[in-house]
Amino acid sequence: MDVLSDVLRAVRLNGAIFFDNYVQAPFVGGSPHTKTIAGRVMPEAEHVIQFHALLAGSCWAALMDDPTNSTRLEAGEIAIFPMGDGNVMSSAPGMQAEPNLEIYVRPTDRRLPFIFHHQGAGAEDCHFVCGYFGCDARPFNPLLESLPRLFHAQMSAASQSWLGNLLHVAAEESELGGAGSETMLAKLAEVMFIEVIRKHITRLPEDSRGWLSALRDRHIGQAMRLIHGQPGQQWTLESLAHEVGLSRSVFADRFTHYVGLSPMQYLTRWRMQLAARRLEIPSMSIAQVAAEVGYESEAAFNRSFKKYAGTPPGAWRKGRIPEDKPLAENVSTS
Repeated sequence: MDVLSDVLRAVRLNGAIFFDNYVQAPFVGGSPHTKTIAGRVMPEAEHVIQFHALLAGSCWAALMDDPTNSTRLEAGEIAIFPMGDGNVMSSAPGMQAEPNLEIYVRPTDRRLPFIFHHQGAGAEDCHFVCGYFGCDARPFNPLLESLPRLFHAQMSAASQSWLGNLLHVAAEESELGGAGSETMLAKLAEVMFIEVIRKHITRLPEDSRGWLSALRDRHIGQAMRLIHGQPGQQWTLESLAHEVGLSRSVFADRFTHYVGLSPMQYLTRWRMQLAARRLEIPSMSIAQVAAEVGYESEAAFNRSFKKYAGTPPGAWRKGRIPEDKPLAENVSTS
């Protein structure tokens, strides 16, 4: 089981490339917090992440609330703001700019993704592509919780060429408006995100903690693969420890050290994320959803789901399934 891929599927990662920028120094541009523009750019997404991919030149990236703490980007590097923070891209560190909210306009004649071109005057000094990733944040997105507010990754020479070509193709597809171009743009952005996360994992210090670091650990990584591969299995602390070859106490301490949750807490929260997706299938009853994620008692499932999702499963699905869709007959409303 590829745990990272499993999580990305369950949290429904999707991407879009919005801006293709060619600028000449001096320049500075501010991007608002994604909460401000989410309804305009990715209204279907529960949480919106912003990224800037630098294809040529060099520049600086910073959080808008801390512009003096800038990160230098070189060609082939990508800056990602997982929490959706407002940010600044500039030709020199410490520069500030107010976002122009007028440029975040959803087209009326087609769906996302799309690209705007902003051509700077004079010769090209810097070329960067900006866009967004949409995903679910609730009930549980372990990847989102493990990322810093701003991080950037240096791609290998081969990856830089590959990524640059993909983004150029995306721009061409947007201009041509060819059949399937919107889907292609979305997939290109998603592939880019995965590549960046993979690179980020390799750069983590050996003594780092967090969900991504847990994936690298031989024992905890194996336990997570078991949980994700068989989430409906009646796992216990003892059975997981046995499977990975550790004592019960050592396994529990090691898992919590990396993940920040006990093995059973992680299992429960992951089951709730899977259940949330299954609750959106009209043909499945809540009892069926509960059974699929390892609950013999629907009542126990209802209590657990409400605890982690903040609302009962019946109310959760009512808010996500159109009223004209028939639901399974034995759906619980609790």
